[in-house]
Amino acid sequence: MQSGTLRSTADLAGMPPSTVYSMLNEKSQNPGVVSIKKICDGPDISLRAFFDCDLFDDLEQEIK
Repeated sequence: MQSGTLRSTADLAGMPPSTVYSMLNEKSQNPGVVSIKKICDGPDISLRAFFDCDLFDDLEQEIK
């Protein structure tokens, strides 16, 4: 993600650009649902639409 896009995403989400950057740069390996919800709220994306992706289909269950 380009820094301008990262900054505008952070602005829309109402969070610091460093938080968005750490989520994208894998520093935050387990971002909370509240942070993800804030990012989705900016461009008006539902959590259902966000998680409706093939990337999430093959994740292993963390707690067994």
